[in-house]
Amino acid sequence: MSIDPGFIDELERFAQSRDQRVTSRYQGEQRTRERGEGLTFADYRRYAPGDDTRRIDWKLFARTDELYVTEYEAERNRTLHVLLDSSGSMGFAGAGAPPKFELAAKLGIGYAYLAARAHDTFRFAVFDDRPERLDRGRSTRGEVLGLVDDLGAREPAGEGAFDDALEAYADRIDDRSLVLVLSDCLAPAAAVEAGLATLARDNEVILVRTLDPVERDLPVSGDVVVEDPETTTSVRTHVGSRRRDSYRARLRGHIQDVADRARGLG
Repeated sequence: MSIDPGFIDELERFAQSRDQRVTSRYQGEQRTRERGEGLTFADYRRYAPGDDTRRIDWKLFARTDELYVTEYEAERNRTLHVLLDSSGSMGFAGAGAPPKFELAAKLGIGYAYLAARAHDTFRFAVFDDRPERLDRGRSTRGEVLGLVDDLGAREPAGEGAFDDALEAYADRIDDRSLVLVLSDCLAPAAAVEAGLATLARDNEVILVRTLDPVERDLPVSGDVVVEDPETTTSVRTHVGSRRRDSYRARLRGHIQDVADRARGLG
């Protein structure tokens, strides 16, 4: 598997074009929206004994005859964490298509590059049944180029454990962060939910699912040998129209189940 370093030049052209058009999530430094002693107004709340009286809004008191204090957003840098599924199933590729791992890796690298470009901090890890951090703690363009080389030489392998890996990584996150999870989500839906739930307790989480059209449609028929890329076990079976329809229905159900659980976590 190979990721062309020229991909970084494409990202730069995209970033420059984006800068000219819109203000996006990665325009400038990323900030949390936690309440604290910042400068940006967040909300009012009723005064409670012990509150700083200097924060009482006296104009609001004159209108409502109630004491309210102002709250502000606590502004501090937010870290981007990229978690890329590297289990065996991510190595699958249909005829003429790149592996799912390569597509997901490029998207993860894209996020990391935009974070580095905005002088934000990023961390990058792959996971199968456990997480493995790849970055060296330098949120720079050079670090991104190093990730391109590392991921381009990596072959997805091993049996994934979505929940165990993400729960283990969650313990490494020190403060509220943005977490990008890239996976085919072919683990049991309950395991996907458990892993995401651990991350979502204290962070904003984005889940990106990559699937190959061949996986969705099962465009084969007759006697075939199907191999599990994670356990390398294989089974011989016959695929007819009824089995194909059953497969597609089960996959659609799994896709929807994962989506519903992810949305339920916010």
